[in-house]
Amino acid sequence: MTRIRFDFGAVSLDADLKDTPTARAVEAALPFVSTVLTWGEEVYFDVPLQVRPEADARTVVTPGEIAFWPDGPAIAIGYGSTPASREDETRLASPCNVFAIAVQPVRVLCTVRAGMRVSVHKVG
Repeated sequence: MTRIRFDFGAVSLDADLKDTPTARAVEAALPFVSTVLTWGEEVYFDVPLQVRPEADARTVVTPGEIAFWPDGPAIAIGYGSTPASREDETRLASPCNVFAIAVQPVRVLCTVRAGMRVSVHKVG
């Protein structure tokens, strides 16, 4: 299993890639740098790849699931409510491919702001 790191400067988040076509595409594109955008309690950022929605793509995720948003294309990391959420769910803008699982609580992203840079790379 490959571990990747999202480095936002003062905050970083590690995640383990799943065995999916999207995870393999993300791994092949590493390393890359992007600029963060936010949408409620979600950070997302453009990525240099195109991947189609997978059969199990979904809009509601559990905090800790790292998703690829084909409509972006972007990586989306929800850690709480978004403008589309209903009650206490984490709802992304449209169906996304879950391709990794965070290894620590994603609430650390609450200090990440739009305009910050993020670098994504393999760990180890």
